[in-house]
Amino acid sequence: MRYDLSVAIDVFPIAGRFVIARGAKTEARVVTVTLTQGGHRGRGECVPYARYGESVEGVVAAIEGLRGALARGADRATLQDLLPPGAARNALDCAFFDLEAKRAGRPVAEIAELCALKPLLTALTISVGTPEEMFSAAAAAADWPLLKVKLAGEGDAARLAAARAGAPRARFIVDANEAWREADLEENFAVCVKVGVDLIEQPLPAGADGRLAKIAHPVPVCADESAHAREDLEALCDRYDAVNIKLDKTGGLTEALAMAKEAQRLRLKIMAGCMVGSSLAMAPAMLVGQWADWVDLDGPLLLAKDREPGLVYEGSTVFPPAPELWG
Repeated sequence: MRYDLSVAIDVFPIAGRFVIARGAKTEARVVTVTLTQGGHRGRGECVPYARYGESVEGVVAAIEGLRGALARGADRATLQDLLPPGAARNALDCAFFDLEAKRAGRPVAEIAELCALKPLLTALTISVGTPEEMFSAAAAAADWPLLKVKLAGEGDAARLAAARAGAPRARFIVDANEAWREADLEENFAVCVKVGVDLIEQPLPAGADGRLAKIAHPVPVCADESAHAREDLEALCDRYDAVNIKLDKTGGLTEALAMAKEAQRLRLKIMAGCMVGSSLAMAPAMLVGQWADWVDLDGPLLLAKDREPGLVYEGSTVFPPAPELWG
């Protein structure tokens, strides 16, 4: 069956700035894919990430490179061998899922052999800043039940104390984005215990995280940059207690669901995560969220303007997508 392909670059301004250990951004540049067949249309969105050697232009080129294969009938199963894990495959994979659901007239959860999707409680991200800035941001979100606090290495104890003072009742995930040093691990873990943290995400750089296998984890530790696809997981079990599954890393929903099953087999807890993108990027991740112990799908809440229609958020609850958006 022939598939017609359309690729676009969309830009969504971020409300304020989104700041993590490796830099700041004021807009989300995403790649949107549309697959059309027989009057039915499926869409997918990806967020290229420079940390993984990706660019918007490079991802567009990779997707465009499959135009001929798609015209000859390459499908979602074939796609898994045509592109490696990453943003380009994610956009196409999610577009295939959407198209399959539209063509069959069935919810995407049925296509993926899951139960009907349930609403999820998502974390809200607090960007890295001065302790004063993080206190103010946490105080503004103090009624949110789960906050994801971005950290940056030196000075994190003060940042965490300030965030906790601003939001004394919220549960905390902290995300160091590879910024901690081996020498500071135990001290930083102790600070997390004192402040009351539920989960520590990627404290050490990927590929240099062996120390995590040699010390106690008073707070569970979650792999993000260290884990991209299911074959990564078994080697990480001695270092991590959980894994952050993001579709832009796995290369789409197909691999993300397989990775979630493998994580469960290995008794790793699961976070359903995201890059900063629109509701079209979050919608497929809602399926992974059904398996997750922690959900971090707040991308649209960080934007000044989302797609229309977008996902519906009521406080910290995000509802399954309407078919007009995806699935």
